[in-house]
Amino acid sequence: MILGGAHFELNSEAAGSRATLDDLFRRAAVRNIDAVALADPPNRESFADGAPRKLTYAQADRAISATAAKLRRLGLQTDAVVAMQLPNTVESVIVLLGVLRAGMIAAPLPLLWRKRDIVAALKPLNAKAIITASHVGSAHHVEIAMEAAAELFPVRYVCGFGRDLPDGVVSFDGVLTPGPLDSEPPPARTGDVAAHVALITFDEGAEGICAVARNQRELIAGGLGPHLESGAAQDGTLLSAIPLSSFAGLSLTLLPWLLGGGRLNLHHAFDPDTFAAQARAQDGGIIVVPGPALASLADADSLGRPASIVALWRSPERLATVAPWRGDGTLVDVASFGEVGLIAARRGADGVPADIPFGVIGAPHGSAAADTVVETMRSVAGMLALRGPMVPTQAFPPGAEQGVERHFTAHESGFVDTGLACRLDRDSQTLTLTAPPAGMTGIGGYRFFQSAVDLAVASVDPSATIVALPDAFLGQRLAGNAKDRDEIIAALQSRGLNPLIAGAFRPRASNVA
Repeated sequence: MILGGAHFELNSEAAGSRATLDDLFRRAAVRNIDAVALADPPNRESFADGAPRKLTYAQADRAISATAAKLRRLGLQTDAVVAMQLPNTVESVIVLLGVLRAGMIAAPLPLLWRKRDIVAALKPLNAKAIITASHVGSAHHVEIAMEAAAELFPVRYVCGFGRDLPDGVVSFDGVLTPGPLDSEPPPARTGDVAAHVALITFDEGAEGICAVARNQRELIAGGLGPHLESGAAQDGTLLSAIPLSSFAGLSLTLLPWLLGGGRLNLHHAFDPDTFAAQARAQDGGIIVVPGPALASLADADSLGRPASIVALWRSPERLATVAPWRGDGTLVDVASFGEVGLIAARRGADGVPADIPFGVIGAPHGSAAADTVVETMRSVAGMLALRGPMVPTQAFPPGAEQGVERHFTAHESGFVDTGLACRLDRDSQTLTLTAPPAGMTGIGGYRFFQSAVDLAVASVDPSATIVALPDAFLGQRLAGNAKDRDEIIAALQSRGLNPLIAGAFRPRASNVA
């Protein structure tokens, strides 16, 4: 975290300096009140309770208000932290926007987190509630939330969607039920609402999990690049396989939908056949996929006929080796740098990924009226650093930087080190990524420090081994070996570890993806 200083403002009319996410939703709702706003994955019943839902803007608005009112009736106050762990279904969108409408702070949790990670993430934040689902696939998330809450004294409520909720869990199914709305608006906030911390995501470092807090202006800046680079039509359709549990997921799924209006079709996990059916049914618009899946989807003719494809690269150094794009539709690559920031860039006529510009980056690229979204530089240590409208600058909770707990920090200039090594081409004024963060293992949307994984495994079985291997789809995968695989899997699961770690000791075909 190094270096020089400047102040940036987001100039986009659609994302004005005082606009909030709720403002963007309401603007779209005014135009499209009876149009479909949100649609569940068609295979929802294979992993969660309930049939697939489609909500119009009117129904979504009511559900968001009902969520906000229910949270206020529980006695939660303005700026209370509300964690949420939900699959990529309409509930995840409704709850997140409902928390914000209630004047509270949303903290979406990665779906594969179990008790240990949830407790480590939420303990410093004084979180007051967790909202989850009865189950997602074979995992009983409401029970996981209750186990975590038992170790988190400030958590007053565990809330859930779905059937057969345990005693003491507050059901939230009613927020999606049509009927009279018992509204309870939050007290009016003074000052610039968009400048208040609104949402927390979580990053992994050598010292463990830390909270990364953003205000609504920073969130909107994150979505602006992918939205403008894709050339999305106003009130168009968007199909996304990226959940809302990370800054990248918010920037590629929630924010483009709010900025453009239209319909958001959600896809959970990654089921190639279901995604192909959704893409073909959408027939146009924007689709958002994990970058490593792009080639296989194109080869299988599973992308439909989108106007644009947005490919998320969580290991952005891999972009230097991908093949040129020869398919139909505009392709936008999004290089994600953990929870620090991202860069979206459209591929040119040659189909080759664009280089990372050194300095100020606007969106859309090459436009005289481009909005500045981020600035890059190479630190003295040879690392890529970012600052600008989307990059967070403050630790959370307030005063965290004065304590001993791990917390997010930025240099006083606003630059934040991404941990990715890079080199500068002075002639072209571009940056090339040369290595991933040292010691980090990236599996899909999850990041682990290998030393911490090694320690967790050794604490169960000192003779066991676990290593990170390349994986064409996930970036990397974990592979483990132990004298008694079943015993070490059970022990790791009982300690509330991410199932990707326990899954490393299963035969590869059974690994958690």
